[in-house]
Amino acid sequence: MRILTLASRNVRRNWHRSLVTMLAMAFACFIMIFFSSLMEGMMQGSERSVVSMNMGDIQIHAQGYRDDPDIYTRIESPDALVAEIEKQGFRAASRIYSYGLLAANMASSGVQLRGVDLKQEMSVTELHRHLGSGVWLDEDDSNGVVVGKKLAGTLGVELGDELVFVGQSADGYMANELFRVRGVLKSVSDGIDRMGMFMPMQTLRDLMAMPDGTHEIVVIRPDRSSDLDIETAKIALLAEGLEVKNWKQLMPVVARMIETADVQIMIMLVIFYIAVATVVLNAMLMNVFERIHEFGIMKALGVSPWQLVGLVFAETMMMALLAAFTGLLGGWWIADYYQTHGIDMSAIAGSISYGGIAFDPVWYAALTAESLIYPFVFLLLVAALAVIYPAAKAALLSPVKAIYFR
Repeated sequence: MRILTLASRNVRRNWHRSLVTMLAMAFACFIMIFFSSLMEGMMQGSERSVVSMNMGDIQIHAQGYRDDPDIYTRIESPDALVAEIEKQGFRAASRIYSYGLLAANMASSGVQLRGVDLKQEMSVTELHRHLGSGVWLDEDDSNGVVVGKKLAGTLGVELGDELVFVGQSADGYMANELFRVRGVLKSVSDGIDRMGMFMPMQTLRDLMAMPDGTHEIVVIRPDRSSDLDIETAKIALLAEGLEVKNWKQLMPVVARMIETADVQIMIMLVIFYIAVATVVLNAMLMNVFERIHEFGIMKALGVSPWQLVGLVFAETMMMALLAAFTGLLGGWWIADYYQTHGIDMSAIAGSISYGGIAFDPVWYAALTAESLIYPFVFLLLVAALAVIYPAAKAALLSPVKAIYFR
């Protein structure tokens, strides 16, 4: 028996029902490819927000600094450690921090000062490209600073406005200085947005009477696909006696969210395709009941039960393959479009943050092999499972009863 020829004819014979069934399956595949690509985009954007904007892959601190960020708890001889880390192929940058009070326009706010090595910082983070207005720091403009978005709003300052800082230096005396706003960041994280003020490292050293040492060294892996735990262990060997943690250990909530995104995609696939399986099951069951008389005659002529099972499976898989390819092409197109243009959520969500990390309000899709293959394969698998009962029904028919079935 020519199963494929008969199956093709049967699919065309009731083309209205076949078309509706295929459109339902194609729509499910299309939606799931789009959803998967959006989730992939969210995962990549989340990791980028955490790693590239602020934390780096790995951070090094003096023991106890993270629990009590004291100005005197510093990493001694940081330049030698940074040089040793860079010899191993990593990129690294030192940072120093201080705290105090910032005032402007009759308003004031607590502030975290961050002194950065401009050349090294630009090699480990993308903060210098993440400005909402103005320009990044410059060694030649020692009193020009970049401030967080919410801090600028709290103080009511714009580019060129003056800021007055008051704090306590490392030698116990009062530290005060006049700064000028040369840049305002876009949203980075809740802490930086509300309290962050960036300046050249030497400016902060002079202000706080802190001639040496750093509070933090940020490290970036040479290969983004390398194992983060193994790379962390390598850095820990170089930074003996210091606390070395990777971003997943420092931001466990965000890391957990990213790690469980694949599970969320799978759950959505299962839920969505259960509905599709119902449509396929209903359509094929109706098909079998309408053709009981036909199946009875075929069995009377010598067609075996397994050949009938093959026929029903072939009809279903033909429709599923056509639907899957249609959904694949449509999903590929829309995911590629939003990978370039993104979905602007700023009008409805404003500044989006989770776990203290601010996310880009423009949500970009990320087209990956997994986001295309999983919905495609799942659709074929679900169609194959859904047709088991109708196929068994056709195979187990009694020829005599089927011929006289009314």
